[in-house]
Amino acid sequence: MESIEEYIERISKLANRNTGLNNQLHGLVSRYELIQRQNEKYQNLLSEFSYEEMEDGARVPPKRRMKRFKMVSILYATMRGFRKLSQRTDDAQELIDQLDELYIAFDRIAKKYGVVKVKTIGDAFLYAGGIASVNRTNPIDVVRVALEMQKAVAELHTVSSDEAFWEISIGIHTGPVIGEPTGKKAVPFTLTGESVNVASRLGRACPPNKISLSVMTYELVKEFFEMNGHGFMPVKYKGPIELYNVSGILSHLAKDEENKVPNDAFRVKYSLIQFMDIQEELLDILERKLPENLYYHNVKHTIDVVTEVELIGWAEGLSEEEILQLKLAALFHDSGHTIDYASHEECGAQIARDILNSYDYPQRIVDTVCRLIMSTKFPPSPKDKLEQVICDSDLDYLGRSDFIPVSNTLYDELKERNMIGSLEDWNRKQIAFISSHQYYTETARKLREVAKQNQIDRLQRLIEAESQERTN
Repeated sequence: MESIEEYIERISKLANRNTGLNNQLHGLVSRYELIQRQNEKYQNLLSEFSYEEMEDGARVPPKRRMKRFKMVSILYATMRGFRKLSQRTDDAQELIDQLDELYIAFDRIAKKYGVVKVKTIGDAFLYAGGIASVNRTNPIDVVRVALEMQKAVAELHTVSSDEAFWEISIGIHTGPVIGEPTGKKAVPFTLTGESVNVASRLGRACPPNKISLSVMTYELVKEFFEMNGHGFMPVKYKGPIELYNVSGILSHLAKDEENKVPNDAFRVKYSLIQFMDIQEELLDILERKLPENLYYHNVKHTIDVVTEVELIGWAEGLSEEEILQLKLAALFHDSGHTIDYASHEECGAQIARDILNSYDYPQRIVDTVCRLIMSTKFPPSPKDKLEQVICDSDLDYLGRSDFIPVSNTLYDELKERNMIGSLEDWNRKQIAFISSHQYYTETARKLREVAKQNQIDRLQRLIEAESQERTN
C-alpha cells in the first residue's frame, strides 16, 4: 500500500497533466509574437501614408485601426477541374451549376463552425477561424470545416457519372495575422501577414482532394485527427516546414466508419480546450464586477477551487467528462456574487447556463454543472461523488497551512456585511465547525483531514491570547 507522500506525489502528477498541455499550446503561439509585433508596427506606420503622399511628405488620414490576432487558422481552398470542362460540352452548364452549389455549401459549413470567409480570388477561397471570436479551438474548427468541404465535393456526383467531377485542394496554417477592419459584417477583416502567405502556398501546392497542414497546425490538432507527414515546404525566413495530410478524425474519437463524425469522447477533449476560453472570459467578468469587499470569495478562491476539483477528481478516478463538469462548476460556483451575495449559488447557476449555452454545450452537461453549483450551498450535503469532490474542494482551506490568513479574509468579508460579531466569536465558530466537519472523499481526507486538528489547536491558542490581552 502506498504511503501518503507517494499518494500526494501521484495526485500532483495527474494535476499537472492539463497544465503541461496548456504550456505547450502557449509555447507554440509565443514563437511568433515578436515577428507579429514588428509586423503590426510597420503596418500601422504604412497605413498612415499613401505612396504618392509619402513622396510629397504630406500626411493622410490614418486608416481604420489594425487588429493583431495571436492565433488564427487560415484555410486556403482551390477548386480544380476547369481544364477538363472543355471536354464536357454536354453537361458543362450542369457542372457550373454544381460549382455554384458547392460555394454556397462551403459558406454554410464555415458558418456552422464560426469560421469566416475572408476573400475570394477567382475559384480560390480564403477562410479564417479565430477572428469572429478569439478562441483556442480554431485550429480544430478549421480542420473540421476542411473535412466537411472535402466530403461535400466528393458526394456531388454528375448525372452521367458516379464520380465527382470537381476536385478541391486545401491548405491550412495557424499563426499570427494582422487584420484591418472592413466595416462589413459578412467580411469583418482583411488579413495580412506571413501566416496568410503560408496557407495560400499550402493550398496551391496541395494535391487534388487532399488537405495539407503545416506543422504549426498539426501540433495543435494532433490529438484529434488522423494525419501523416508528406514532406517539407520552404518558407522565407523560417526554412523548410514539415507538412501533414489529414484524412479524418482519430478512430477512437469518431462514431462512423469513415471517421468523419465526432463522438462524445471527441466533444469532451474539445471542451477541455474550450474551457480555457470560458475561464478567461469569466475571470475577466469577475475581476471587473465582483465587489471590492469580497475578501474571500474572490478570483483567487475561484482559481483555487478549479485547481482542487481537478486534483481530487483525477485521484478519485473520475472520467474526463466528469472532470470537465467539475471544472466548469468550480469556475462558476461563486460567479453569482457579481449579482447577489445571499443567493449567489442560484445566480451563478444562471450565469453558467447562459454562457455555456452560448458555447453550444450539450444540455446534459449544462444541467450537471448547475446541479454541482447548487450543491456548494452551505451547509453542504453532497448526494454523489461529483458533489462530494466540489464540496471538499470548496472547503479545502480548512486543512491547509494558510488556514488562519484565509479564515481571516472570510471574517473580514462577513464583518462588513454585519453577519458576524467579534474575531473571538468567529474563531469559536470556526472551532465548532471544524470539529464537526468531515471531508467526503478519500483523497481529501488523506490530504487535509490530519491537519484539521492542528487548526483547532491554533485557533484555541489565538482565543487564549486574545483573552489574556483583555485581562491585562
